[in-house]
Amino acid sequence: MSTRLCALAELRPAQPLRVELDELDVAVVLVDDEVFAIEDVCSHAEVPLSVGEVAGCTIECELHGSRFDLRSGKPTGPPATRPVRVFETSVINGEVFADLDSPLEESK
Repeated sequence: MSTRLCALAELRPAQPLRVELDELDVAVVLVDDEVFAIEDVCSHAEVPLSVGEVAGCTIECELHGSRFDLRSGKPTGPPATRPVRVFETSVINGEVFADLDSPLEESK
């Protein structure tokens, strides 16, 4: 089941948008006309990733510099060693949706 995250117009390139939901916070990121949704918490220090910097398809945690691939959730730079969940997104009529019940296989 897809959950509405935000309007596409709310997103700015490479600037994460934090979306707070009942049981999960998600960082939504627009990179080169592609929308990514990643769990908004660093697996190393439980800091919101949405306050970090985006470079290409990676997002960096501002606290200790852990980096995560927006496509897979896998850490690409220490000190994090565990992935964070990522979710498939779709844009329908200018609205961004994600299937939050089914993280992409790589991020499980």
